[in-house]
Amino acid sequence: MNTTHVLKTEQVKPNPKEEKNVFEIAGLNLWYGNDQALYDINMNIPENQITAIIGPSGCGKSTFLKTLNRMVEMVPTVKTSGTIKYKGTNIFDPKRNVEDLRTHVGMVFQKPNPFPKSIYDNIAYGPRIHGIKKKKDLDEIVEKSLRGAAIWDEVKDRLDENAYGLSGGQQQRLCIARCLAIEPDVILMDEPTSALDPISTLKVEELVQELKENYSIIIVTHNMQQAARVSDKTAFFLNGELVEFSDTNTLFSNPEDQRTEDYITGRFG
Repeated sequence: MNTTHVLKTEQVKPNPKEEKNVFEIAGLNLWYGNDQALYDINMNIPENQITAIIGPSGCGKSTFLKTLNRMVEMVPTVKTSGTIKYKGTNIFDPKRNVEDLRTHVGMVFQKPNPFPKSIYDNIAYGPRIHGIKKKKDLDEIVEKSLRGAAIWDEVKDRLDENAYGLSGGQQQRLCIARCLAIEPDVILMDEPTSALDPISTLKVEELVQELKENYSIIIVTHNMQQAARVSDKTAFFLNGELVEFSDTNTLFSNPEDQRTEDYITGRFG
């Protein structure tokens, strides 16, 4: 029996019948002051799939990710040109409500960042800001979000305890639950497992696979094996440029660009 063939067959991911885009990016450039960080990025990111962004340190991965919900603009010197359409609407339109955009496009950061509050209040924080006050409604959201982040069974009897008492892996899944509580369409993840041990990393990866049924997920990772394991599509960034973007299986097994080949085979990075 040819085990190599079996392995490759298992890695092939089925193509959806009709692929819709959650983001359409055209001619995106970004500067921090006079220093250009992103150069003429053009790509369409599909709905309800996992898109991985790979590349060496300092290549623009996290900058690009934070541009998708305009969090990058928290740096005062940032300037952009080009367009990013989220479900057909340009996110840079002056009439676009940035807080509304960030409700639809949530973010999970590299290091778990729970609030210094109870587990319950961490999850209820966003819904309360959006005007949900009834305890019954909040209880339902908290349970649903914690279940969605695959952590409910671990914390259901300690909801009043401080979130800082959770392990690092639990804190990261709590932060994912906090993101789910505001019912986003898209979840941006900036190296969400880089601070976690292997067992916690596996739990988060399994969770990400489950979440794509209901969310579009874009994940920045330094770990090429992780990108290969979890994503449907992979984009390779280098020096602020998008070098290659294709189905994950194709990019890792048959890249078109020599720079991609050099990176994934460990010649640099």
